[in-house]
Amino acid sequence: MHDPTRPARTSASDTAYALTKELILTGRLPGGSLISEGEIAERASLSRTPVREAFLRLQSEDLLELHPKRGAVVVPVSPGEAQDVLELRQALETAAAARIARRGLGAHDEERLRELIESQGERAAAADVEGFAEVDEAFHRALVDASGNALSSRFYGTLTDRQRRMSVFALTPRPERLGLLVEEHTRLLGLLRDADVAGFTAALDAHLTGTHQGVAAPGGARDGGAA
Repeated sequence: MHDPTRPARTSASDTAYALTKELILTGRLPGGSLISEGEIAERASLSRTPVREAFLRLQSEDLLELHPKRGAVVVPVSPGEAQDVLELRQALETAAAARIARRGLGAHDEERLRELIESQGERAAAADVEGFAEVDEAFHRALVDASGNALSSRFYGTLTDRQRRMSVFALTPRPERLGLLVEEHTRLLGLLRDADVAGFTAALDAHLTGTHQGVAAPGGARDGGAA
């Protein structure tokens, strides 16, 4: 009988999935990389069967393309897809700001956002791009969550993986920008608290554009587009 007091055991397939996905999202396996089941199996000390299952899951998430007898290729984020992600983020976060302006920013939500900004500051000081990208995603998601729109939060959550990959790729060559992003996040929070939707919208646009404009997609373009 299952004991609910015991933590659920992680399957071998889940282990291989988590490892491979983290390597992709952090850019340690950049777009266009060819990897084999054997490589991941060796890293995770697993057999190839659970790795094969993990690769199939990642293929369904458009992170891998499987090639029989050759291995798997990490799917790059195309320039068009990157632009789509930025447009969706802008729309969802601006809508969240408008709703927060009507309802007010709750004390718990404001505290959560401040904590995430402090965490970003620590990672910026350490020039920890991977850690910063993870907390950056959590900050923007918490901002949307603060609006109280469960549908928006659920949809925004589907952008998480792409958001992290794009941030790591954009910021790895420019770790000096991390401190500036902390300042920009602090400004965004202040505008939310002041219910300044117009100011928030302009600041968010500058924030996203300054981070991602002119930066090629991870691993270059897909389908032969410009890198």
